[in-house]
Amino acid sequence: MYQLYGHRNSGAAAIEAALELCQIAYRFIDIEASSEAAEALARLNPLKQVPTLQLPDGSAITESVAILIHLGLSFPESGLLPAKAIDRDQAIRGMVYIASNCYAAIGVIDYPERWLVMPDEASRQNLMAGARERLHWSWEVFADQFSAELYLDDETPGALDVLAAVVTRWSGSREHLRQTRPGFYAWLQRIDRHPVLAPVFARHWPV
Repeated sequence: MYQLYGHRNSGAAAIEAALELCQIAYRFIDIEASSEAAEALARLNPLKQVPTLQLPDGSAITESVAILIHLGLSFPESGLLPAKAIDRDQAIRGMVYIASNCYAAIGVIDYPERWLVMPDEASRQNLMAGARERLHWSWEVFADQFSAELYLDDETPGALDVLAAVVTRWSGSREHLRQTRPGFYAWLQRIDRHPVLAPVFARHWPV
């Protein structure tokens, strides 16, 4: 059985959503629920990153995009990755864009002290503000470049959809997009409401 290490309001939501779309058995292990769970994660991934996915053979995969690609290739019938190579290439490009531009900026916003030699409060606030501005701009670029790759009502959401739906929830990105890219914002809401995905997102972001 697959075992997914994560916690609420984390990138593990994207992987949990993907596992649901694959219709395979898995166990979600909340690393904030017990010290044993956190220790088990540390043995699999010394960086203690979430999400970490342990495969049925006991090996582990880290990095959200790598996990999504693994699941898409392992369960092609899920539709996580497009069947056509040209479409699959663009979906992978979009996921790498999110990881390298959006996810990276969120890491700076959440942990600015990691990027400062002298983390005084003024420097922290300045770095956080600059990273947030860059993050919101990066989402505008994504909306302009990749909206055509996202799913419509009569399709199955893919890996790019679930990753975008999760990562846009942080650092004020949804509200920014609601104002600047309302069409893309509406796409994200459509993904949120998908009957397979909605229960996952509700667990991570209860109303």
